[in-house]
Amino acid sequence: MLSRLPVAALKSQSAIGASRSAFSALKTRATSQVRFTSSSSASSAKLESLFTSRASLISAALFSAGSIAWYTHLYGSLPFVGEVHANSLADDGLHPTAYPWSHKGLFDSFDHSSIRRGFQVYQEVCAACHSLDRIAWRNLVGVSHTADEARALAEDVEYTDGPDDKGEMFQRPGKLSDYLPSPYPNEEAARAGNSGALPPDLSLIIKARHGGADYVFSLLTGYIDPPAGVEIREGMNYNPYFPGGAISMARVLWDNLVEYEDGTPATTSQMAKDVVTFLNWAAEPEHDERKKMGIKAVILFSALFAVSIGVKRFKWTVIKNRKIFYNPPKDLNH
Repeated sequence: MLSRLPVAALKSQSAIGASRSAFSALKTRATSQVRFTSSSSASSAKLESLFTSRASLISAALFSAGSIAWYTHLYGSLPFVGEVHANSLADDGLHPTAYPWSHKGLFDSFDHSSIRRGFQVYQEVCAACHSLDRIAWRNLVGVSHTADEARALAEDVEYTDGPDDKGEMFQRPGKLSDYLPSPYPNEEAARAGNSGALPPDLSLIIKARHGGADYVFSLLTGYIDPPAGVEIREGMNYNPYFPGGAISMARVLWDNLVEYEDGTPATTSQMAKDVVTFLNWAAEPEHDERKKMGIKAVILFSALFAVSIGVKRFKWTVIKNRKIFYNPPKDLNH
């Protein structure tokens, strides 16, 4: 049969077969291109949903906040923001060493024996020039002294009160509600008694200085002779931890300067450590209670979070595990 077909018929049949193969190849290529396009669009949709999802935004915000907090912890100031401390890092003061304070940890409290000794150092040494305006005698009760001990200390001080029935002021013994007395009646008297320098109030001195307790401890124990080439004018003292190096306050702590009630050796470093611990408590009287409340809050909110996760899984398990079937209506016309 094939031998009897004309040549033109054979040529037309071969042309039709070639066109069919070309069409199938074009169709395959288009299908693959559509598949590639759909896969790329799906991947871009997934990427877009990743960047716009709420979890991603929350994670980015937490990462940014954590980075800023870690920078502030390392360098003591916010990035791109000016210094907010009384002393700037740009000053020439020597950076203090980080000491292992007993209250430094997240779960550590103040050493209350050290607070009691530090109050003794403040009362016998520091109170001659520096005030402690924000601390009352009642604040010592339950921290370093009993109520009777604090009351006896307050009664040793005479306070001006009044007026009385005759309109005159009078002197009376101190009470627990009275604040610790200031060594000078006003700022002018303080400057006159210290060659023009004003002794700062020590109530918030730990929070007001960059370096906090480490700085104050280093300052109290860091008095040395000025190095060669450094000139200190008369009436000033050299301390490398003080900005500029020249400080009007002379060294005040020496070995065995006070006699501790508990028999602790009164070395210079021991007295500095105790008075800095006391001043740290004076700046943060709520320190111990704040940490106790923080631990309770963490435990409570962790338990509530676990309960909320369990309730969420219980309430949503029916919705998340259900199966929805669609049965299209039957067309009775076909």
